[in-house]
Amino acid sequence: MGELGYAAIFCLLIANGQTEAEHGFSAGYDLHKIRIDCETEDSVIEVGLDKRSSLDSIQQALFAAYLTGKKPVVMIVDTDGRTGAYETRIEAAAKMAGVEFLSYHAQFLVRWQMTSWLRSYLHSKGPDS
Repeated sequence: MGELGYAAIFCLLIANGQTEAEHGFSAGYDLHKIRIDCETEDSVIEVGLDKRSSLDSIQQALFAAYLTGKKPVVMIVDTDGRTGAYETRIEAAAKMAGVEFLSYHAQFLVRWQMTSWLRSYLHSKGPDS
């Protein structure tokens, strides 16, 4: 599974947010837009894998927060079960910038998706069923 799949699981089933939310902005005479991996009522969440490609997650979360006025959050998907160099760098930068840092193991997210129907079923039946 790729970053988009993990982001969708996290956003829809855990954060209760909207995936791939678009926001426009202007720079000079041009109009541009960004896509936020996950947007909730009060947060914009940039989701990334524990890879080098996620080093720009802090900037993306901060710019999305600037556009929306919401709290910036970075969530890293741990694909190898250890805290590596990229997670360490991203977490340290997030702390310095005042950005909330979250990390979920990839297998947790997959299992959370696989068992989501159980939580929905139990919730719809109520505690006395």
